Amino acid sequence: MNHAVGNARMPVESAAAKTPVTAGAPRVLVVDDHALMRRGLALVITLRFPGATVIEAGSLAEAVRLAQEESDLSAVLFDLQMGDTEGLPGVEAMLHVLDGVPLVVISGTLDASLIAACIRAGARGFLPKGSEAEALDHALPVVLSGGIYAPLPRGATVSPSMPPPTPGILDGLTARQREILVLLLEGRSNKEIARSLGILEGTIKVHLRSVMQRLGVHNRTQLALLVSRAGPPS
Repeated sequence: MNHAVGNARMPVESAAAKTPVTAGAPRVLVVDDHALMRRGLALVITLRFPGATVIEAGSLAEAVRLAQEESDLSAVLFDLQMGDTEGLPGVEAMLHVLDGVPLVVISGTLDASLIAACIRAGARGFLPKGSEAEALDHALPVVLSGGIYAPLPRGATVSPSMPPPTPGILDGLTARQREILVLLLEGRSNKEIARSLGILEGTIKVHLRSVMQRLGVHNRTQLALLVSRAGPPS
């Protein structure tokens, strides 16, 4: 088992025999500007996935260089807020050089519209920094098999490996509902959406509740994920 720090790989003792294993031996690039966070994620991965190799990067620039040098990456764990990048631009820049390698966003913020925005940009997963270590047991196999992994509200992390949305699933929505969904996917709160459209916040809630019932989802996260996969609601 190898644990990579920068370009130097050092053997690490594993307790994997005592931990659940749900995938093979992935090769993972962990990108975070906090060394303690990187090392913690690296340790969790090597403990829970026998034979796994972890490569660490402390910035977007270093991550881009390593991604270009490493031709056999299995996945990337990418911090949303770093010293040389912040938010979706960093995610998009990283995805540009990954050539299909699944990227999982790591963030201290758990927000439905943020999760949807990351998935819409091309990320294959989203992990809150407050997640239990066991979340990686589910997240990595899901994204490595082509699925999407994202948390639901109330701190309960699940893996919604949703099938592709039915073609035309958004066709029956009203023009107002489509306007609201566009703003939802931009990360706006109900209050911000109401202000932007010049209507009451309560009206936004009524529209969203109606859309959720129509599409068969139960919360903003599921709604945002479904709409982001169905395409722009314009």
